[in-house]
Amino acid sequence: MQLTAVDPILSIIIGVLILLFPQILNYLLAIYLIIAGLLGLGLLR
Repeated sequence: MQLTAVDPILSIIIGVLILLFPQILNYLLAIYLIIAGLLGLGLLR
């Protein structure tokens, strides 16, 4: 799997948001996985 510059930045932002708002973990994780999947498929550039 190839990492892009977006992945670490997204991970940090999502990690901080989960610490601040643990109740939105499911939504943030779902959004992150969708974005990571689209990046992996080359659909977002």
